[in-house]
Amino acid sequence: MSNFGGTHQSSLSLLLFFSAWGIWWSFFQIWLTNDLGFPGAKVGLIYTFDSAITLVLMFIYGSAQDKLGIKRYLLIGVTILEMLLGPFFTWVYSPLLHSNFLLGAFLGSLYLSFAFLAASPTFEALAERMSRRFGFEYGQARAWGSFGYAVSALCAGYLFTISPYIVFWLSSGISLLTFLLLVFGKTKNQKQFAKYENKSEEKHDADKPSFKEIVGVFKMKQLWELVIFIIFSGSFYTVFDQQMFPQFFTKFFGTAAQGNTAYGILNSIEVFLESIMMAVVPWIMKKLGVRRTMLLGVAIMFIRIGLCGLVQSPVGISIVKLFHAPETAIFALAMFRYLTLHFDTRLSATMYMVVSQIAAQLGQIIFSTPLGMLHDHIGYRSTFLVIACIVICAAIYAFVILRKDDQEVGGQPLENN
Repeated sequence: MSNFGGTHQSSLSLLLFFSAWGIWWSFFQIWLTNDLGFPGAKVGLIYTFDSAITLVLMFIYGSAQDKLGIKRYLLIGVTILEMLLGPFFTWVYSPLLHSNFLLGAFLGSLYLSFAFLAASPTFEALAERMSRRFGFEYGQARAWGSFGYAVSALCAGYLFTISPYIVFWLSSGISLLTFLLLVFGKTKNQKQFAKYENKSEEKHDADKPSFKEIVGVFKMKQLWELVIFIIFSGSFYTVFDQQMFPQFFTKFFGTAAQGNTAYGILNSIEVFLESIMMAVVPWIMKKLGVRRTMLLGVAIMFIRIGLCGLVQSPVGISIVKLFHAPETAIFALAMFRYLTLHFDTRLSATMYMVVSQIAAQLGQIIFSTPLGMLHDHIGYRSTFLVIACIVICAAIYAFVILRKDDQEVGGQPLENN
């Protein structure tokens, strides 16, 4: 018997948030390049601004959510901002990028970071905390987020060809539904809600981390080892998959409309597979262990990006793109489990923000503009091969620094799963 306050609440909130995000984010790079006409260097600068602001904000969001525990006040606040996406893109962001590019890029990144980019891992961190508190599988809840993103990307592939602004306003509408869920979607039967609760986790969470403990994560050697790993691997989700791949793929087609529709379909298929993999990866972790699963993820990333630089046909590229499904699921779930295995679970939101998200933003700051400029000079394929070389170095590094599953267990041991 399931509990709406636990797995249903988390699944539905992730479904709606990722639907509101995916319907515009999946075509953001295409909008900047094809519709607004910006070159790779300028697009890279926009992504760099996004990452720099999100970098700071993620630590604030992570530490705040650790203080709040399972309360949703922070998510309610960011959802109010998300409802403004349609008006902001229509009347502020697009005109300002043309009239004053630097100011537009900065203000746009400020808004997007507060409303979506830093909010995404906050939604995930709360759902993961709820999964430990109420005894459900986080991967199953997160799968609904991928499902929502996939449906939105599929719809956006058709709607974007009519007008990009349709998807921006639809995002605002879906965000309104998210807001209503977070405010009013509470269980009516508190006794039924309480019987699913893990009392040891409740007691552990009740001991809120102090500010000193939160800041203390930056003194951990193992944290900085993981940060370096993510900078040279996980950061390429945005640099490669969002900043470069969309336009690269659409160039295989005769018209922009055909390319956008095909990309929307491909992206939705990939994310549908990702939602399935979210349910499969926990089983893989039980069979292989957390460390080996993480190494498998970075190996898949190397193969996928490298093949994109070698495969010549749109069918072949489409097949390679689908490898992103298991890779994304592994990076999302195995990293969370690695952190809750080796670190204090009271700091899970902060640790996830710092290691998996802030590190990725640092990587995007480092790589976005240089790789954008490199693409302008040598083209997409050669740039993809350069990225693949960086990733294989990260894989070798990860093999050395990642702890075994029975080493330095400072959080929730595997046998408690």
